[in-house]
Amino acid sequence: MKVKFCKTSWSKFKGLMFSKKLNKVLIFINKKEKNTPIHMLFVFYPIDVIWLNSKKEVIKIKRNLKPFSYINPKVKAKYVLEVPVNYNKNIKIKDTIKL
Repeated sequence: MKVKFCKTSWSKFKGLMFSKKLNKVLIFINKKEKNTPIHMLFVFYPIDVIWLNSKKEVIKIKRNLKPFSYINPKVKAKYVLEVPVNYNKNIKIKDTIKL
């Protein structure tokens, strides 16, 4: 699967808005660990979202995030991954992800 890195404010805001399907993994990169809420405005399909700390350890997972919803996980993340639903059901908290 293709990967798209989102580093700018615009690319992070736009994310998957208006896309027809999730045909790539989006990786949001923050300059430092910070609270990173996710909105699903104009995203017409569910996704899984994975928050990672600076060591690339999983600190939060939200599976099957619904279209037009919003989540504020209140964890400080350096990386956030938006992936297809059930992209990897085996990922769990404290796992390390290689980017």
